[in-house]
Amino acid sequence: MKMKTNKGAAKRMRRTASGKVKRKGAFGRHIMRAKSAKQKRGIKTTQYVHSANMMNTDRLLPNG
Repeated sequence: MKMKTNKGAAKRMRRTASGKVKRKGAFGRHIMRAKSAKQKRGIKTTQYVHSANMMNTDRLLPNG
């Protein structure tokens, strides 16, 4: 059977050349004035999927 990419995951994550998976930080949409400037800077930066979650990510994005 053909492996299909999960389109919801494909819109949110992208695989890098080294094989890591980039994603956007969570908690950055609203109620921003309650968060510190340091916290907001951390949310803004690109983050990578943790190694513990890579097996699930590989299933969602089989074709890279």
